[in-house]
Amino acid sequence: MKSILILGAGVMQGPAIRIATGKGYRVHVADGNANATHASMAHRFIHVDLKDKEALARVAAGIEGLVGVFTAGTDFSASVAWVAERLGLPGIPYEVALDASDKARMRRRLSAAGVPVPAFAFGTAADDPEVLATGMDDGSPVRLPLVVKPVDNMGSRGCRLARSMPELREAWSDAVGHSRTGRAIVEGYLDGPEFSIDAIVSKGRIVLRGVADRIVVFKPFFVEMGHTMPSAYGPEVLDEVVAVFEAGVRALGISDGAAKGDIKYTRQGAFVGEIAARLSGGYMSGWTYPYSSGIEVTAEAIDIACGVEPAFADPSANLVCSERAWISIPGTVASIVSAAHADAAHADAAVIRDVFPRAEPGDRVVFPCNNVEKCGNVIAVAAGRAEADGAAEAAARAMLVRLVPGNPATQSFIRGDGRVSGLDGSSWPPEAFSGLSAMTLASLDSMPDMLRTEPPFATVSIAPLRGMRDESAVDWQGRSVQDALAAVTVLTGAEEGIAGDLVLGAAFWRAFIRGGYQAGAWVVETAKARQGNPLA
Repeated sequence: MKSILILGAGVMQGPAIRIATGKGYRVHVADGNANATHASMAHRFIHVDLKDKEALARVAAGIEGLVGVFTAGTDFSASVAWVAERLGLPGIPYEVALDASDKARMRRRLSAAGVPVPAFAFGTAADDPEVLATGMDDGSPVRLPLVVKPVDNMGSRGCRLARSMPELREAWSDAVGHSRTGRAIVEGYLDGPEFSIDAIVSKGRIVLRGVADRIVVFKPFFVEMGHTMPSAYGPEVLDEVVAVFEAGVRALGISDGAAKGDIKYTRQGAFVGEIAARLSGGYMSGWTYPYSSGIEVTAEAIDIACGVEPAFADPSANLVCSERAWISIPGTVASIVSAAHADAAHADAAVIRDVFPRAEPGDRVVFPCNNVEKCGNVIAVAAGRAEADGAAEAAARAMLVRLVPGNPATQSFIRGDGRVSGLDGSSWPPEAFSGLSAMTLASLDSMPDMLRTEPPFATVSIAPLRGMRDESAVDWQGRSVQDALAAVTVLTGAEEGIAGDLVLGAAFWRAFIRGGYQAGAWVVETAKARQGNPLA
C-alpha cells in the first residue's frame, strides 16, 4: 500500500487526513502535540517536533511505500520540502520553501523580480527599528504608519500596526519575541481590501481555486473575524489581484505544489502581502472553498504531493460560503451557551455547515490580538452573499461566552486598565459600544453605581439607562444594544427594571458599554456574589 506523511494532526489538517485515507493511502501523521485533535484519524500517529527536520526525515525514511509528504494550514511547508528533497519525493526545493515561508527572504525575492511589495527592512532585536525604517525608502524620513511582523510566524501572531515611534519600538520588540529565529520585518502599511487565494501549481501551470474577501479588524492588530468566498469584487480589481499573485508564485519558484496568497489592493494597485507554498488555513482550503465551488482543493494538492497529475475538474457549485468568528473579553470561561436566534430571513435561505468551538469551560481567554486567540468559528452556505454572511454572523453572535465572576482579568478589562489610545482617536482594546450620544452619556454620569442593595439578593435587576435602547451602536460582532441586553438575560436572568433586591445602575452600564454582554453578565453575577458593587 502507498503511504503519505502529513505534517500536523490539528483541525486544519482534518480534511487532508480524511481525503488521503479516501484515496487509499496509508496515512501517517506527525505532530508535536501528543493530543492533537485528529491524531486518531490516521493509520499511524507519530509524536515529533515539526520543526525538527532531521527527525522528520528519519521518520519518513522508515515509512514503507512512502510516496508523498504534505501539510495544509501550518507554517511547516519548509519541513515538508526538506523531507521530500532528502528522500527524492515530489515537491518544491527546500530553498524555494524557505523563500515562501521566511518573510524577509520572500520580500527580497519578490522585490528583485519586480513583483509589487511594500517597502521593507528587516533585522533582529539588536537593530533599531527607526533606523531600519529610515533605510526602507532610500534614507527618506520615516513614513508612518508601518507594519511590524516576525519573519517566521503565521496567524498574525506578533503582527502590529505602528502609528508612532513609541508604537514602532513596542511592536518591534513584540515581533522579535514571536519569531523562532529572533528576526522581524518592518514594512509600509498597505491600506485597502485583502484577498486570500488558493491555487494548485503543476509543472509551472497555476490553477486558481478560489478568491475570498477577508475581514481584518482591531487595529493596531490584524485579527481576521471572517471571510467570504467568492469575492464580491469585480474583474477590474480581481484581475490585477490574481495577476500579482501569479507573478509572485513564479518569482518564488513554486512549480509543483500548492500556493496560498494574501494580496492587498490599494490606490496604487495590488501588492503581495504574503505567498506560502501550502494551502491556506483559517477554514478556507478545507471548508469554504469546496463548499462554494464544489472543488476539493485539498485532494488536488495531495495528488501533486504524491506525484499524481490532478484532474482539475471545473466547479460543480456556485454558492457563497461565509466564515465568521466569535470572540471574548479577558477572563476564564465558565460556560458557553448557544442562544440560537439567527434571523429568520437568513435561517430559511442559508445552512450552517459547521461550528468550531475553540474555547471550553476552564480555558483562559483574552481579547484577540491575532488569529489564534478567537473563541470559535462558524461556516454558512447559501445561494446569495447577503444570506450567507447574515446567517454566519447571526450564528456567531448566538455563541455566548459566560465568564467566571470575580476574575481579576475581567475586572481589569472593564476598568480600562492598560488601555492605549492611538493618534487616530482609536483605542485598544476598543469599547464594545462607542459613539454614544451626549444625552445617553449624561444620563450615565448622573446615575449612581447601585440603586438598591437589600440582601440576600434573591433577585437582581438593571436600572434602565435613559436613551440607551435608542442608540444605533453595535458591538464588535454586530450585536445591537437590545440584542446584547437580551444576551445578559439569557446568561443571568437579570432584566431591566427596579424591582430587584439588588438594582444595578452605572456600575452595570459602564461595564456593558466597555465589554458588551459579557461584561454586563459578569457584573450581575459578581455583584450578587459580593453583595455589593463588583468594581469597587
